[in-house]
Amino acid sequence: MSAAPLVWLLAGEASGDVIGARLMASLRALRPELRFAGVGGPRMQAEGLESLFEMRELSVMGLVEILPRVRRLSRLMAAAEADIAARRPDLVVTIDSPGFALRLLARLRGVTRIHYVAPQVWAWREHRVKHYPGRWERLLCLLPFEPAFFARHGIEARFVGHPVLQSGADRGDGARFRARHDIAPDAPVLILMPGSRRSEVPRLLPVFGRTLALLKARFPDLVAVVPVAQAVADTVERAARDWPVTCVIATDLADKHDAYAAAGAALTKSGTSTLELALAGVPMAVTYRVNPLTAAIARRLIRVPHVAMINLLAARALVPELLQGDCRADRLAMAVTTLLTDAETAGAQRAGFRAAISGLAPPGGTPSDLAAREVAALLP
Repeated sequence: MSAAPLVWLLAGEASGDVIGARLMASLRALRPELRFAGVGGPRMQAEGLESLFEMRELSVMGLVEILPRVRRLSRLMAAAEADIAARRPDLVVTIDSPGFALRLLARLRGVTRIHYVAPQVWAWREHRVKHYPGRWERLLCLLPFEPAFFARHGIEARFVGHPVLQSGADRGDGARFRARHDIAPDAPVLILMPGSRRSEVPRLLPVFGRTLALLKARFPDLVAVVPVAQAVADTVERAARDWPVTCVIATDLADKHDAYAAAGAALTKSGTSTLELALAGVPMAVTYRVNPLTAAIARRLIRVPHVAMINLLAARALVPELLQGDCRADRLAMAVTTLLTDAETAGAQRAGFRAAISGLAPPGGTPSDLAAREVAALLP
C-alpha cells in the first residue's frame, strides 16, 4: 500500500503561518489522508506540522537589515533543500516570504511547486519578473489585479481571494474587550501595530511611546492596545513599561479582534494589518520607518503611488501615510487626534474601507478553500 501524499510547506512570518494553517485545514477537508512537513509557526504546528526549524528565523525585512543574517539564512536554505530531497514530497507549497521562498523554489528539481501569495513586483523592482518562469508550476494571488499584471509578462496566475476575509477581524466584541481589561466605556482605545518581525518592531516602538506622551495631554484616559505575534511580545512588553498610558498587549487572536471593535483609531505599519483594520472598520494612519539606506534604495525602486495596501486597493490616499521622516511623534499624534475627534474623517475612511475590501472576495468559496482546490488539483 503506497503512502499518503506528502505536502511540504514553507511559511516565513506570522501572516504566512495563518495562511498556511488555513490551507492545511482546507486541504485536510478535501483529502483527509494528506501528510504535511516543512517550516511553519504555531498555527501551522497546531494543524499537525512539525517545523524543520523555527519560523521566526526567517522573519527579516529590509535590504540592509538582512545582511548580518546572510550566513544563517544560507544554512537554513541548505537545511530546507536537504529535507525536501530526503522526504521527496509530492508537492512543495511556499507561502509569501519571497526573499527566501523563491530562492528555494529555484533550487528544487523533480518536484511540483506552488507559490502562494504572489511577489509584489508590481510595486517595486518589476524587472525581477523575468526570472520567474520555471520557478513554480502554479502561482496563487491574493489581489484581484495581480493575474492581469503577470499575464502581461507571460506568466499565468490565479486569484484565490484574500485571507483577511477569513480572519474574523470584523467579528470582535468591543464591550467584551473593555470588560475583560477593565476599560471604562468612554475611554478612547488606540490600536498600535508595530509589525511581527523582530527586525522591524524596535523601529516603531520608541516613536509610539513619544506619540502616546503627546496624546495623553488631550486624552488622559487613553488606552493603548498592541496586538502582536508571540515572537515579539517580550520586546513590546519591555518598551510598554515606560509608556505614559495604560497599555494592553494582545497576543490572543480573539482578544485582538475584540480590541478592534473597541478601538476608535489605529496607528499601523503598512501591509496586511491595514486590511485587517479596514475589515474591522477601524480608522487608521499608516506609518513606517526602516534603515535610512534601505529607504533611500526603496524610494528609487518603488513604482506605485501608495505604500499602504488599503490605499492601493482604493486607488487613492484613503488613509494618511507617515513614512520615514514623517514618522514623527507630533505628526502621528495629530493624525490620531483627527481620527478620534473628527467623525466625518473617520466615517469617510470607513466608507472607503467597505468599497475597497469588497474587491478581495473570490468567485465562490473562501480564499483558503479555493487555494486548497488549486493545490489538490496538482496532487496524485
